[in-house]
Amino acid sequence: MKFLSKKGIYTMTIKEAILKSLQDLKQASSHWDVYNNIKKKQYYDFKQAKTPEATISALLGDFIRSNDTRVKRIRGESGTYLYYLSQYESDLNLENIQISERKNYNTKKKNSFQERDLHKLLSSYLKNQNIYSKTIFHEKSNGREKNQKWIHPDMLGIKFLNLSSKTNQNFLKLLNKTDTFKITSYELKKEINTDYELKESYFQAVSNSSWANYGYLVAFEISDNLLDEIERLNQSFGIGVIELNSNPYKSKILYPSKLKELDFKTIDKLCKINKDFENFIEYTEKILSVEDRFYNSVEKEFKQFCDKYFENDSDIEKYCKEKHIPLENLDRTF
Repeated sequence: MKFLSKKGIYTMTIKEAILKSLQDLKQASSHWDVYNNIKKKQYYDFKQAKTPEATISALLGDFIRSNDTRVKRIRGESGTYLYYLSQYESDLNLENIQISERKNYNTKKKNSFQERDLHKLLSSYLKNQNIYSKTIFHEKSNGREKNQKWIHPDMLGIKFLNLSSKTNQNFLKLLNKTDTFKITSYELKKEINTDYELKESYFQAVSNSSWANYGYLVAFEISDNLLDEIERLNQSFGIGVIELNSNPYKSKILYPSKLKELDFKTIDKLCKINKDFENFIEYTEKILSVEDRFYNSVEKEFKQFCDKYFENDSDIEKYCKEKHIPLENLDRTF
């Protein structure tokens, strides 16, 4: 293997750096452990990599998929892959590692938050993007449709094109109204750790978002090992993916959603099924058609109807602690 030269030029390939790092660690290690060791030992220059930790995760997976016998992995109940060099396998107590993983997972599950607890975090992230949002409660739906979870989105979002000048407002009236706003559908999940969970969640989002301009699958925890498959699904079906953070302003779009035309037939069906959905669409129509003198009052009503969001960092911290949501450092200035 090659190392950092005396002149400070990196001469080790990234795969060589991974193998050397696993040799240093001599234990079952996560992709983060491998990445941090490579960075600490300066085995490879990551300056050109936008997401170096994801690159390490993907390349570790390549060793397994290509049947490279030098590297092996195990996975605990939490879904986290741990990698090690096969030459050290006899020295590792793999059974105890998996038992420890299982205990950590059970403890985490016992003290965990509910999926609905994430809605206020997402609404705060969306508010920061000037998007109004509303939770659609499946249990409020009427008739036989209420048990069909693949019909309703978890949340709706709408962003209006704000034009302040009178000239632009008059010009806007000549355009198709659908050009002045975009509606987005959101499917929320606590975590996505396995390929099965990814497929189920992703195609639920595909189904629930078929009518909207944009559709997103949102998850609080996403296994890095799934990034390649998420990218493939995104390219094939167009549903975007958002990684939600306990500090909502650190949430990020991993893959953007592709724009579609609104399906008004499905929108009409959903309005008949769910009153909150119908009210959301009615408010949208009012805002787009209301006279100027009544606009402020209609907008105020709509804001009150929409989901609440956090006003400051201390409220976020308090909420996350109460709901047992793992908390990130809050460093946003309001």
